[in-house]
Amino acid sequence: MQLQVARIGKPHGIRGEVTVQVLTDAPADRFVPGTEFVVEPASAGPLTVESARWNKDILLLAFEGIETRNQAETLRGAKLFIETEELDEDDDEGWYEHELVGLEARVGSQVVGKIAALHTMPVQDLLVVEAPDGKEILIPFVEQIVPEVNVAQGFVLLTPPDGLFDINADDAGAAGPGDNA
Repeated sequence: MQLQVARIGKPHGIRGEVTVQVLTDAPADRFVPGTEFVVEPASAGPLTVESARWNKDILLLAFEGIETRNQAETLRGAKLFIETEELDEDDDEGWYEHELVGLEARVGSQVVGKIAALHTMPVQDLLVVEAPDGKEILIPFVEQIVPEVNVAQGFVLLTPPDGLFDINADDAGAAGPGDNA
């Protein structure tokens, strides 16, 4: 299985560098010169890192064979993946998005939706829960609100504070698990 570690953003400068949204907690290990990534869409890759540098808090990558801004522009939005067998299987400190997507989101024994995505953010990560009505609800991925993740049994237990499902829904009128809307 493959693990997404970055998404390519806009070109930077005229020499083919691109900005990337980092989706890994180990960028110093993942983005070293010579590293080859599987790319989605496949027509954009594979890509091999030529150089990596930080510009303030933005990672800039240059890839072999990408030498102009126009070439870099064709990579915008591409996703960079590594093979999961490269990962430390003993890592108990967190979950990868592919492990969480599709798990039931439960409040007590009530199923309130399914995990649709994991947004990795600078301060805290957010789980995206797709409610049965199709609305997306953003849930802070912190122990107080997500006390249990049980991948083996296929669920995430949520203990949301009152109003969280209303405030963090993509539509202000979204009904929460206790609402009769």
